[in-house]
Amino acid sequence: MPQSLFLVTLVVDDYDRAKAFYCDVLGFECLADEAQSEGKRWVVVRPKGTEGAALLLAQAASDSQRAAIGNQTGGRVGFFLKTDDFAGDHAGMKAKGVRFLEEPRHEVYGTVAVFADPYGNTWDLIQHSS
Repeated sequence: MPQSLFLVTLVVDDYDRAKAFYCDVLGFECLADEAQSEGKRWVVVRPKGTEGAALLLAQAASDSQRAAIGNQTGGRVGFFLKTDDFAGDHAGMKAKGVRFLEEPRHEVYGTVAVFADPYGNTWDLIQHSS
């Protein structure tokens, strides 16, 4: 039976703040935003027009979860946003206030630049070489 990775949890401080960044700034689509018990919500976002993995935005509910916000991968780049228009997406993201931690660089595998989300999680914006 084939399997695929379809959902990854991202611990955030506030559902609406996270949804605004991922949808309004990065341009992701909101696949679900449903109320749950105890004030929780099921908020799922993913890049528009894709069938790949999505993010479950999970508001921290304990001290240990709050401590993980922005450091879910121990300081390593933990998320990778693939594009077929690096220059356009990079410029558009910068114009919307996305904080890039480096200038774009060209590697053997493609063009890449690391950016941070509002929580400090690091992402690669990457366009693979043809």
